[in-house]
Amino acid sequence: MKTINKISFNDIESIPQLVKDFLNQDIEGFENKTFSVEHFSQQIHLKKDSFSSEQRNILSDVFEKQLSDLTLSSKQKENIENLKLPNTFTITTGHQLNLFSGPVFFVYKILQTIKTCTYLKENFPDFNFVPVYWMASEDHDFAEINHFKTENNYYEINEKSGGPVGRIQINETYFISEFEKEFKDSVFGTELILMLKESYKVGNTLTQAIQILVNRLFSKFGLLLLDGDSKELKEQIKDVFKDELLNFSLQKTSKDKVDFLTDKYGKVQVNPREINLFYLSETRDRIDFNGQKYFVVDTDIQFTEEEITTELENHPEKFSPNALMRPVYQEKVLPNLAYIGGNAEIMYWLELKDYFSKLNIPFPILIPRNSMLFLKEKTLGKIEKLDLTIEDFFQNFTVITNRKILNDNPILELLDKKEEMLVHNFAALKESAETTEKSFGNMVKAEEVRQLKSFKRMKKRLLHAEKIKQNELLERLENLFLNVHPSKTWQERVFNFSVFFSDEGYPWLENCLEEMVVQDSKLIIVAI
Repeated sequence: MKTINKISFNDIESIPQLVKDFLNQDIEGFENKTFSVEHFSQQIHLKKDSFSSEQRNILSDVFEKQLSDLTLSSKQKENIENLKLPNTFTITTGHQLNLFSGPVFFVYKILQTIKTCTYLKENFPDFNFVPVYWMASEDHDFAEINHFKTENNYYEINEKSGGPVGRIQINETYFISEFEKEFKDSVFGTELILMLKESYKVGNTLTQAIQILVNRLFSKFGLLLLDGDSKELKEQIKDVFKDELLNFSLQKTSKDKVDFLTDKYGKVQVNPREINLFYLSETRDRIDFNGQKYFVVDTDIQFTEEEITTELENHPEKFSPNALMRPVYQEKVLPNLAYIGGNAEIMYWLELKDYFSKLNIPFPILIPRNSMLFLKEKTLGKIEKLDLTIEDFFQNFTVITNRKILNDNPILELLDKKEEMLVHNFAALKESAETTEKSFGNMVKAEEVRQLKSFKRMKKRLLHAEKIKQNELLERLENLFLNVHPSKTWQERVFNFSVFFSDEGYPWLENCLEEMVVQDSKLIIVAI
């Protein structure tokens, strides 16, 4: 494996402008929430003063309890103990409990979290930094997570859903035998198959499955896994949940930020609701308020104000944060300095800055995660033969293709020349027309527009004709695009890690870790 390029997010057309502006410190109020040693120094002092020794002891105990069935590395055990100390902080990423980890960017997020801790330890040797994977075990959209894809197959499970996905038990394991057929002859196929069988045993919950899988992959790096579906953790955020139920504070406090982001960027990633909490029973359903009573949507469950606050006091574990409340929950129960997430995650975190201030919880540094792309040498050779660059595949590829099809076309050159002459001639005519009656000047302008439209139509027809004539070139370009963007999207959002691990094994993880860039957000292109 050899890294051939690292492309800045600023140079990639499809990266949202909001993310680019954030990285460039062009959003007022977030300038010190980007990656830098200075910003981390500030964040350490902020978090140190706001996270108590009692919280640290609770957190350490929760980790010990939740990870008790796993074989922990010495580094993991050390990290659990260190969390009791006032000089220890976490760096966190989070993700859903996708079947066998889902798309490969799941792995990249965790590796970047691990490497960020190493970087910080080098720069702040008097402090400890613990990588944490927050499991989205309370999500209830099972269809989002019940599958994964390799180069050759699509794997899926079907289980009874509706409640928190982390509590779903595995009953169906047919997908394992199908996976075994695909990978049994791969160099590290046996390792993958054992990993899958161990994680997805009948009777394991999806939470247990991901714990086993992720621990097997990352235990040596000291990664800790945290399940937010925990009474001990939710005890710490009861006051925030109560305020949300009674005062609808998240929506009210974030309104200015939401309005600002909407006005400037067209929309926000997630719109706050009046109440940003779910209630957990047999299912996970949204809590709403009709002016008199609280009710759980799609159920018969209702509460008066007194009843729901009593329920919260006695059973905080039955209340579940939505996508916008989850960051607050996370930062409340962790001595966390930074969150590493995808572009969509970063965008909804930005809505919450004022709400964090109201709650007196330090807002973390936000780090848009690295992306990675693994391309075969053969594919790279084809790109080079066509006189293209890998960067071209991350711009508007339709424009790139059209330019390639019409490259050095004599008819296009003639059309461009004649169009330029037309514009020049009309410029002189319009100048003269301005000296006479207004309607004549308007007619000249209209005629110019009409004739320029004709040139536009001719170029469009020329392109269509050349695409038919150069069908073989067009097909090569389209196939190359699909090699780089399987299913017409980024590779990391399609293929499971098994596609790469099957040939390289654990050294593949080590190589990914080595190539990760923690100080900047980049797309890392690797030849294989």
